[in-house]
Amino acid sequence: MEATDMDVETEHANGSSSSAKRFSLKNSIQTNFGDDYVFQIVPKEDWTSMAVSLSSRMVKLYSPVTGQFVGECNGRHADSINQILFSGNMLHSCSSDGTIRAWDTRSYQQVSCLNAGPSQEIFSFSFGGSDGNLLAAGCKSQIVFWDWRNKKQIACMEESHMDDVTQVHFVPDQKNKLVSASIDGLICTFDTSGEINDEDHLESVMNVETSIAKVGFCGAKYEKLWCLTHIETLSLWDLNDSRLEANFKDARPLASNSWALDQVDYFVDCHYSAVDDNLWVIGATNSGTLGYFPVAYSGGMRSILSPEAVLHGGHTGVVRSVLASPTVKTGLNQTNGVFGWTGGEDGRLCCWLSDESSAIDHSWISTSLVERYPKNRKKSRHRPY
Repeated sequence: MEATDMDVETEHANGSSSSAKRFSLKNSIQTNFGDDYVFQIVPKEDWTSMAVSLSSRMVKLYSPVTGQFVGECNGRHADSINQILFSGNMLHSCSSDGTIRAWDTRSYQQVSCLNAGPSQEIFSFSFGGSDGNLLAAGCKSQIVFWDWRNKKQIACMEESHMDDVTQVHFVPDQKNKLVSASIDGLICTFDTSGEINDEDHLESVMNVETSIAKVGFCGAKYEKLWCLTHIETLSLWDLNDSRLEANFKDARPLASNSWALDQVDYFVDCHYSAVDDNLWVIGATNSGTLGYFPVAYSGGMRSILSPEAVLHGGHTGVVRSVLASPTVKTGLNQTNGVFGWTGGEDGRLCCWLSDESSAIDHSWISTSLVERYPKNRKKSRHRPY
């Protein structure tokens, strides 16, 4: 039973002055007594449930408002889960076992399974197309397409990438446009209308020149793309003309120099707010402290500014996933002051609570935490993985 399998603790963030406690750790949930760690946290669109994928190849569901355990999907993948995604009451998951599975979160039963074939691995998937029934997936160095209605494979592109395709995303406002990214360092865009093939449907290629970890959209019309790499660099691209707008090869040192905590060891994700057209890169330390660092670039100027939010005192290891609440994204107060959730290799889910008495509920700012290092202070050099 989950009641005996889950340890709920209530803590408060330490290491910050009382004047800075605009943000506190509401509670943390130990997802299991074993050595599980959290891969990804994704929300249902109405914020009534969130799904958490674990290293044990299981998916558990919790309330994002209360943290209460809701249920878990019956069954598990045969290998690591690489991505999960809600679509209404359906939760989809892909895995290195070569399958994409669908789970009905009302019954927690598996209702569908697509198999990419023997010896395949699926790293990412996305739904798009004119009617939303086109399913694209990054399968090793291929991009495979299925018609979700009849579960039949309709295309396979084999020539665009030379190595594992780590990301595939349909552009939100252009459902026939697909973006892919790979360990080969290439970002490709495709027009998926009509009969899909490499020759006629590849629109553009952007070369990041190093292995790509994550990409995501920003801009008023999702016309821009942010890109994080496996060597902790950040770049921003214009999708309309495939142009590099800003390249932060020194992103990690820039972020490290913008606060007074330990050096930023890695980046977890980026967060974009369409309301005010702001982009943050989320950096973290190996001991589990996170910062939301604003990314500024225009007219040849580029900088990573002092963090507008610091999440400190919840995790004891590497953080794998950050889920921001609708309050952060839209300004809507739907989540009882919850700023968001984080999950990591310590097996914890941490809920972060914003101060409802504050006029600004999306962050807390501590001058003691973000004060820059003195110029003459030496810092230990980061050792790459």
